[in-house]
Amino acid sequence: MAVDVPGKDELAAIARGYGMHLGEEDLASFEPLVGGLLSSHDAVEELYAETAPQAPDGRSWSEPAENALGAWTVRTELREAEDGPLAGRTVAVKDNIAVAGVPMMNGSRTLEGFVPSRDATVVTRLLAAGATIAGKAVCEDLCFSGASHTSVTGPVRNPWDPERTSGGSSSGSAALVAAGDVDLALGGDQGGSIRIPSAFCGVVGHKPTHGLVPYTGAFPIEFTLDHLGPISRTVEDAALLLGVLAGRDGWDPRQPADLRTQDYLGALTGDVSGLRAAVVGEGFGIPGLSDPGVDQAVRAAADRLSEAGMQVEEISVPWHRHAMHVWNVIATDGATVQMVDGNGYGYNWDGLYDPELMAFYGRRRREVADQWSETVKLVALGGRYSLDNHHGRHYAMARNLAFEVRRHYDEALASFDVLLMPTLPIVATPLVGPSEPRETSIARALEMLPNTAPFDVSGHPATSVPAGLSGGLPVGLMIVGGRFQDATCLRVAHAYESLVGGFPAPPEGARSVLGPAAG
Repeated sequence: MAVDVPGKDELAAIARGYGMHLGEEDLASFEPLVGGLLSSHDAVEELYAETAPQAPDGRSWSEPAENALGAWTVRTELREAEDGPLAGRTVAVKDNIAVAGVPMMNGSRTLEGFVPSRDATVVTRLLAAGATIAGKAVCEDLCFSGASHTSVTGPVRNPWDPERTSGGSSSGSAALVAAGDVDLALGGDQGGSIRIPSAFCGVVGHKPTHGLVPYTGAFPIEFTLDHLGPISRTVEDAALLLGVLAGRDGWDPRQPADLRTQDYLGALTGDVSGLRAAVVGEGFGIPGLSDPGVDQAVRAAADRLSEAGMQVEEISVPWHRHAMHVWNVIATDGATVQMVDGNGYGYNWDGLYDPELMAFYGRRRREVADQWSETVKLVALGGRYSLDNHHGRHYAMARNLAFEVRRHYDEALASFDVLLMPTLPIVATPLVGPSEPRETSIARALEMLPNTAPFDVSGHPATSVPAGLSGGLPVGLMIVGGRFQDATCLRVAHAYESLVGGFPAPPEGARSVLGPAAG
């Protein structure tokens, strides 16, 4: 498709936007010069067409016949290898992750109708490991919500109580695993979006160290915050899936050149004697938010770890509370530049792009912005105001402070093997209805982030495991380790799982409240 050459009026409008004052002679001079420059765009399009990926033949998908939790976007049955560590296991893929030939909505009208041509790296690895991809799991609108009421396909319901949120943004992934509809799921995490729904739904969620799992082929929000990782019912399954997903792919500059993976499954020895765990005081008693029942359950879980021979003591990390402000600025200004104005991928990045997705999203976002969730609108408004008036100054300060956030956690982890705190300060809240005010929708979408978001800034690995119940709803214990010490997080999580004899499933009666057409 040839690139249109702008006329003098279009050039004049562009010039005014930059504060340039070009006269008629200037515009007449620039018009052919710009046209000549843009001829390379036509050449690049022709060259790219010779190498562009083609979606594989024979992949089919269908609308979900039964979707009581509202957790499926589409159903598939994709399998490419008969043998492998995931042979016989079913996996739900979060719908911000590309599966070639299968629609990808990312929870948003903005991508409605888009079908990717290339598998995400994690999808390629799943299929090579023998997994069966059972479908795409609903996620929140552009993945910008920690609750499950913002997807355009409708709310995702919590298997423990269908009137409550499943958490977000990997809402469908956690709900499907908790309900037993799939064995495993892929989630994404920029502010807690693997760990939040895992905690609310009573399953295991592991946010890997930033860069351990390639993000290639997943819709980005902010390169410095983007993570993909496993959601499962057991720690052993989380470790198994992480072993399949982890490692360099050569396309994702988030990944260190010297990245080395570990035997995550082999690390689950059951022996944690001598390891030291620090209970981070700032993760508890968050003013105006923390549920006393949650704090009590997590402190009791930390005490149980001492029964396995771990040394457990409480420490203070004041920067844990500061880190939320750092995340707010990075997520607001960074996502505005990259996810909103940059059509998902942005620019100046030495990684694999999806040109078709960028073009589709770029056209659509101008048509459907009124239908964005309230959280996406909030980010776009606040981020654009900040960038127009302060020119990225606060983003630059926040990114510099990210090293300070990391340093404070690293200092604590120099004396302890893991840090412990509630994954979330609350249990699952009632679903937000369509008639509730914007302020309620936004509060329910973002209120649970204070303990999860800081570790997206610092990049440390964090595992959420069920710690018990408060008011009959799951509570998550978060175990944080040193960067690239994911095996240690999982080792401690497995020891806790063994101590308590496994994690409970949702009560059978909860899902029966819903008919087959609900959701």
